[in-house]
Amino acid sequence: MSDDDARTIRAGRRTVRVRRPGKVLLPGGAEGFTKNDLAEYLRSVAPYLLPHLRGRPLMLERYPDGLDGPRFMQKNTPDHYPDWITRTEVAKEGGTVTHVVCDDTATLLYLADQACLTLHRWLSRTDRAGGPDHPDRLVFDLDPAPAPAGTRAAPEDAFAPVREAAGVLHELLDELGLPAAPMTTGSRGLHLVVPLDGRHDFDEVRRFARDVAEFAAAEHPGRLTTAARKRDRGDRLYLDVQRNGYAQTAVAPYTVRALPGAPVAVPLSWEQVADPGVNARRWTIADAADQARTDPWAALPGRGRALGPAQRRLAGLKG
Repeated sequence: MSDDDARTIRAGRRTVRVRRPGKVLLPGGAEGFTKNDLAEYLRSVAPYLLPHLRGRPLMLERYPDGLDGPRFMQKNTPDHYPDWITRTEVAKEGGTVTHVVCDDTATLLYLADQACLTLHRWLSRTDRAGGPDHPDRLVFDLDPAPAPAGTRAAPEDAFAPVREAAGVLHELLDELGLPAAPMTTGSRGLHLVVPLDGRHDFDEVRRFARDVAEFAAAEHPGRLTTAARKRDRGDRLYLDVQRNGYAQTAVAPYTVRALPGAPVAVPLSWEQVADPGVNARRWTIADAADQARTDPWAALPGRGRALGPAQRRLAGLKG
């Protein structure tokens, strides 16, 4: 399939045109991963990916000329996007911005044609009570310290502190009565995703997340930190809660990362988190759909939790 060809793909009631499907977007494999590979991957994981995107404003990470070309972090929806793609207008400082919302497979395929590799989603939905100011997801970003200069840790060694930190937070959140869903970032660390009921605004959610992270760091001061400045972290793992803010984003489950080999952010079971063979880039677009079919988050409750009871339990632990 040559770069000059265009491919049409049927998705529900729509037909989407993918131009230059042979264009290599990411190095890896025998000849690199192409735009066609991206489109086929997104079509295969659409049943598992779309529930995590519907109703959520997206920031699109685009590489029209592949990984070696310029990167575009796109918030506002261009005028030339088809009118059947859902949009949502949200407030920003000094005005508004109109984001893409991905509600169907056809939109996923159109974004593949736009060389959108990574989908960054809001933690709130515009189609639910409370709207974009009230998140229904809380995210802890477990960001490991980089390897010392001049060294290169094996993936399993670099991921060991992440695995340990995930266990600490999992135990703490369980004490607080909050379910936590682990997910590789496809880059270096893990996200722990806590479903909420959407009653609390971003300020309340981020304040609670910070309190939990600070409590965990105080209990394990040699391994964990909430220090925002890198020079203050040393070799400790950073518990980052800054994504829990209005207009902040987190990588969506099953999204591709803009890295060689096309790694994918994938939900995990807690048994997989404990597996020494698992690391942040374990899955790629070649096999992430197989992981999706196992439904690792099947045990999560259908409804998110309120923070009130968890706040009172955390206060009890501190006391």
